[in-house]
Amino acid sequence: MSPFLTPPRRALALGAIAVALAAACVALAIGGCAGGSTKANVALAPTRSAPLTTIFEAQNELSTNPGPTLDLLKRLGVDDVKVFMPWGYLAPDALSHKRPHFDAASSAAYPPGVWAMYDAIIRDAAARGVGVDLALEAPAPLWATGPGVPPGTASSFLGTWKPSAKEFGLFVTAVGKRYSGHYTPPGDTSPLPRVKFWSIWNEPNYGQQLAPQAIDNSQIEISPIYYRELLNAAWEALQQTGHTTATDTILIGEIAPRGETVPSTVFPGNFSGMVPLRFIRALYCVDQQLKPLTGTAAAERDCPTTAADSKEFPAENPGLFEASGFAYHPYPQGKVPPNIRTVEEPDYADLASTGALERTLDGAVSAYGSHVRYPLYDTEFGYITSPPVPMSLDRAISPAQAAYYSNWAEYISWRNSRIASWNQYLLADPAPGPSSFDTGLEFYGGKHKVTYDAFRMPVYLPVTAAKSGHALEVWGCVRPVHYVLPHSRAPQFASIQLQATADGPYKTVKRVQLTDIDGYFDTFVSFPSSGNVRISWSYPHGASIHSRTVPITIR
Repeated sequence: MSPFLTPPRRALALGAIAVALAAACVALAIGGCAGGSTKANVALAPTRSAPLTTIFEAQNELSTNPGPTLDLLKRLGVDDVKVFMPWGYLAPDALSHKRPHFDAASSAAYPPGVWAMYDAIIRDAAARGVGVDLALEAPAPLWATGPGVPPGTASSFLGTWKPSAKEFGLFVTAVGKRYSGHYTPPGDTSPLPRVKFWSIWNEPNYGQQLAPQAIDNSQIEISPIYYRELLNAAWEALQQTGHTTATDTILIGEIAPRGETVPSTVFPGNFSGMVPLRFIRALYCVDQQLKPLTGTAAAERDCPTTAADSKEFPAENPGLFEASGFAYHPYPQGKVPPNIRTVEEPDYADLASTGALERTLDGAVSAYGSHVRYPLYDTEFGYITSPPVPMSLDRAISPAQAAYYSNWAEYISWRNSRIASWNQYLLADPAPGPSSFDTGLEFYGGKHKVTYDAFRMPVYLPVTAAKSGHALEVWGCVRPVHYVLPHSRAPQFASIQLQATADGPYKTVKRVQLTDIDGYFDTFVSFPSSGNVRISWSYPHGASIHSRTVPITIR
């Protein structure tokens, strides 16, 4: 979970919003914002060259009730579930500063029962054809942390202080062996399923995940050094246990979208957050012009100090140049629409700043002669809603607004072929509390928000007004069809429906055949009148389901 979801320190001016919205209409709308498209009522050519997979995070439900939770997520059409595996939660004597004597590279040497929850999730997911993204993350056991933690540091932060890359590598070795597809736990009769999807650490630009962030009055980035070392150790461990990018998906980054901005002599300091693009530049040892650092600036960040050393940098840090993709958490900024960049914050990496992230990553690897262009994996995303969070908080929006913004954000992601995944963070809101992160599709207690239907069957119209006879673009997704298409003998269709009058019936205006494995479609429709638009689809031999509704105006 990203901490930087409160309003930016510099208020977003209304004039800037208006300018950005106008630019967004030009960039995103087919046919402009005023009049709609004149194209015929035919399907658009696909704009994606690769699938947009769905990753879902429901850690609480998966840990307590994995089978039924996975049944629900499969019925929602989820491709993969992201499962956090905090190192210190499994390690023996994690609260001791003295390392216990045990073989950290063997999962059998860990305390009895610590693997049971993960084994159950991974077995149940495999049985249902759902993938598992296993995210190896903080905290470290205290015996694997470094010296010099500031006095008075909260206990919850202690496991993030200078974690040992060597010890982390041993832990990843144990995990990689256990979930290699060849390991049979004592007492079992069959091997555990293979895990083929990995994330290395979580939000390393956030001090409560990796510390310290920066030293020397916050001017020298330190957390990228520790992350580089952790990444190298985990990379080698995965390779040695048979998990390579030829067979598995291995993600790096997992960056939080915001942070404190330079110049600041106070933050990010030890435990605050570093703006992500600054973190990436230091991680790849490049300056603001994306040129390799040299001299003192390079030495201070444990980077190559000569041109000859820079040539060896990719080979010495293969995870930075050979991963399957770069993961980010492009959380939106409360009430701000998903296409609006935060003004005066060039180093953010929320959804609207994806282009800046792409340019930074591309430039950083190019500085060393690499031509890799990383797919971007959205691995944490969601809107905090009110209720239950008080509407007075700028970080919360109504469930209806969240449904609209979420569908809009997914459309933006789908249109960008570099983005490889769409994510929903949380199934149900956590128990009420002063700092609840209420991004679930359900309220605490299980009642559905409108975001539930919006996730299951998103719909978005870039333009909602047109002259009579002119077509509007209708983009959508029937997510559950992901598990229907491979087994269905009959073609699957989404019905685009219009309700012409209040309380009147919905009538199908167009049926769109679903051929994309993840259920996406993009088409033009000429509507006969104003009204409310929705998508409808029926599970085979099951209930009919609907999207949210979108009001349109036909003049």
